Amino acid sequence: MELSAGGPLELIQLSITPVILISGLGALVISMTNRMGRIVDRTRLLAGLARQANDDERGHLVTQLKVMFRRAKLMRLAMTLIVSSMFVSGLLITLIFLSALTELQLAAGIFAVFLVSVVLMLGGLAAFVADLWVSLVALDSDVRRALGPEAETITLL
Repeated sequence: MELSAGGPLELIQLSITPVILISGLGALVISMTNRMGRIVDRTRLLAGLARQANDDERGHLVTQLKVMFRRAKLMRLAMTLIVSSMFVSGLLITLIFLSALTELQLAAGIFAVFLVSVVLMLGGLAAFVADLWVSLVALDSDVRRALGPEAETITLL
């Protein structure tokens, strides 16, 4: 791409997509960070309760702790993939400008880097949705425990 009459404007237009992707993913990371904080806080609370609980209650708390730890690992994966997508999108912007400034033909590389960024984003979103589903496992256990025998007549998941 040549930095002539229409060059700079076209260059900026090309870089808009990855910039918007980074911005949108940044908002998602804020949401994920808040969710991760709640998972960590709940896990610490459950761990404290488990240390003081009797055998019957301890079994339930240990099950809850396992679910929370699984959720924390899913959120770590989701956040890692989303932030990696943001990083790769930043590389994409760099490649776009490098291609224009050096007049190298990097179209295949730019396409590949964009594809990697989107795949990372999709993986992060999949891990995020998996956490949403796993969170219902812990809730299901709590609700069934609270309802006792009545829980058999209710489909929770």
